[in-house]
Amino acid sequence: MAGKERDHGGGLDAAAAKFGGARGDWLDISTGINPESYPITNLDLTPNDWTALPDRGADTALCNAARRFWRVPVQADVLAVPGCSAAIAQIPALQTAGQVEIALRSYNEHAAAFRFHGWDVDEHPSSPVARVVVHPNNPTGIFQPQITPAPLTVIDESFCDIDPAQSHIAQAKQPGHIILKSFGKFWGLAGLRLGFAIGDPELIDTLRQRLGPWPVSGIALKIGAAALIDTTWAEQTQARLTADSERLDLLMRRKSARPMGACALFRTYEVADARQLQHHLAQHKIWTRVFPYTPTWIRLGLPPQAQWARLEAAL
Repeated sequence: MAGKERDHGGGLDAAAAKFGGARGDWLDISTGINPESYPITNLDLTPNDWTALPDRGADTALCNAARRFWRVPVQADVLAVPGCSAAIAQIPALQTAGQVEIALRSYNEHAAAFRFHGWDVDEHPSSPVARVVVHPNNPTGIFQPQITPAPLTVIDESFCDIDPAQSHIAQAKQPGHIILKSFGKFWGLAGLRLGFAIGDPELIDTLRQRLGPWPVSGIALKIGAAALIDTTWAEQTQARLTADSERLDLLMRRKSARPMGACALFRTYEVADARQLQHHLAQHKIWTRVFPYTPTWIRLGLPPQAQWARLEAAL
C-alpha cells in the first residue's frame, strides 16, 4: 500500500496544470537549491563513467575529498549515499525504536522515516532515545548553535554549506552521532542524487551494509570529487548566495514580509496571507512554497541571475 504523500517544494507539473503554461514557462523558486549549479561541462566524463560499475577507488577519492572539504574528524567515518533521503530512510533502523525528538516544523522526511520504523515521534518527548536536528532548520532557516545529544543524534546539515563556520561537524567523532551533508543544495545538482553520512564508525558501517554495494553512481562519484576539491568555486558561491539572499530580503521587506532565519539558500517569510501571495506569483508563472501547518509562511528560493527582473516585476 502506498504511503501518504508528504509536502515538499517542487511540484512544478501540478502548478502548471493548475495555473496554466508549459513547464518550461515557469520559474521554480519553491526549493532551496542553488540556481547557479556547479559547472560540469568542463569535467572529463567518459563513456566508461556511464557504463562501468562504480570503482572502489573512485568512492575512496570522493570520501577523501569530503573529509578535506568538511574537515571531518579522523575518528569519524564517511559514507557517500545516493542522496540524503536514502540515508534518512534507513537511519531509524540503526537503533531499537523508542522516543525520538523532532521539531514539528522541520524537514518532514525525518519524522516519516522514524514513524515507519516504529518510533514514537514527539517534539518534546520525556526521555528521547534519539534526537534529530535540521541545521539550519528547513523551512525556518534558523541555525542551532547548541545541540543536546541523545544516544542517537542526527544532525542534518543539508543547507549548512552556505555558512561552514556554523557546522557541527566536530561532533561527528562522538558516539551515536551522524551528520548528514547534501550535494544537491549548495552545489545545485539535486538530480545527481549524492549525499554523505558522517559520524560514528559503527553506525556508519551498519548503514553501509544496509545500502548495499554501489549505492552511488560512477558519474556522481566523479562529479562529487571534482566539486569538493574546487574550493575557489565554493568560496565565490558562498559570497554570491549571501548577497543574493540579502537582495531578496530587501525586495520582500518592501512588501511587508518578515524574513525568518539566516540561510542564504532560501528565505521563509511571514506574510499576511501566504497562499494568496503564492497564487499571485503563480499568475506570473513563478512557483513558491507554502506550508500546511501555517497560513502565514511562504518560502522563496533564489532565482538565477537572469531572472531577478522577472521576480521583481511580479512582486
